[in-house]
Amino acid sequence: MVEFGGWEMPISYPSGTIKEHMACREGCVIFDVSHLGTVNLAGPGSFETLQAQLTNDLKKIGPKRAQYTHLLDPEDGSVLDDIIVWWVDDEVFDVMPNASNTISVLDAIGGEDVTSSRAVIAVQGPLARSMAEKVVPGSSQIGRFRVDRLSWQGHDITVAGTGYTGEDGLEMAVPTNVAKDIWEDLVVHGALPAGLGARDTLRLEAGLPLHGHELGPGITPLQAGLEWVVAWNKGVFRGREPLEQEKSRGIRRKLIGMKSKTRKPPRANSYIYTSRDLTQSTLVGKVTSGNFSPILGTGIAIGLIDVPAFDATELYVDERGVPLECNVVRLPFISKKVQ
Repeated sequence: MVEFGGWEMPISYPSGTIKEHMACREGCVIFDVSHLGTVNLAGPGSFETLQAQLTNDLKKIGPKRAQYTHLLDPEDGSVLDDIIVWWVDDEVFDVMPNASNTISVLDAIGGEDVTSSRAVIAVQGPLARSMAEKVVPGSSQIGRFRVDRLSWQGHDITVAGTGYTGEDGLEMAVPTNVAKDIWEDLVVHGALPAGLGARDTLRLEAGLPLHGHELGPGITPLQAGLEWVVAWNKGVFRGREPLEQEKSRGIRRKLIGMKSKTRKPPRANSYIYTSRDLTQSTLVGKVTSGNFSPILGTGIAIGLIDVPAFDATELYVDERGVPLECNVVRLPFISKKVQ
């Protein structure tokens, strides 16, 4: 167990991170992601508030849909938080910030912090839907980025076709007083509990950003390769002006994928150079996340690099004075079709 964003979280369960990772790629795992915040925004004006504060355009979707979006710093356009919005009903929205950013999001959009009233269980993997259906009837019918209200033994729960693994799956917001029972019911039906270790290796293989690493202070959606999250045609939104300025002058750094030529992974915060001789090489960036990929059997990493290395096919990571040779690759590292 470790502290994570103010919560106590499991790194792994007795089965271990590698087994949990492979179970998600091949079967079904469950994560306790209750550390994600939930800010409920309801009533007249809720839609307009979110449109004015967040980068994406809710007009692209509608009730009973979910959307990935960003909340930007109004000064420099960097990502204060990346968020999933569950549009639960006509004027009812559950805004899901990262663990430590709930207060900042609440300050920006208003609403009510209901984080303590529910737990969130992520059911992930190619068998996630069939597994979830055995416990929560109707859940298997909720499509990718769809949202609906269902019932478990008379208790109302909200289920969304979202996740953070690159696999198909669901996330269930359930009342705290029944969360343990639903969790244990899923385990009985074959879901394997998984912790932060597997969650990180899974999201890294899928090329998904982690706030505080690939997103955060000084890192904009443009640098992160996430301009598709920015709805330029919807009008004014928080942080638009500095982001437009960056787009006009051209980005000077960007996120890239790197695959080690050995099993050794580049580690976060290690420096990236253009050649093997680190003493004579040009420093061009820093690793934002790195780990061992159980699927590829090699080290993988995401790095933030400057203009001089944009066209590089090979880069070198300084691992305590030893150059770790890496191929520059397109993200994601692995890609799977999900429903």
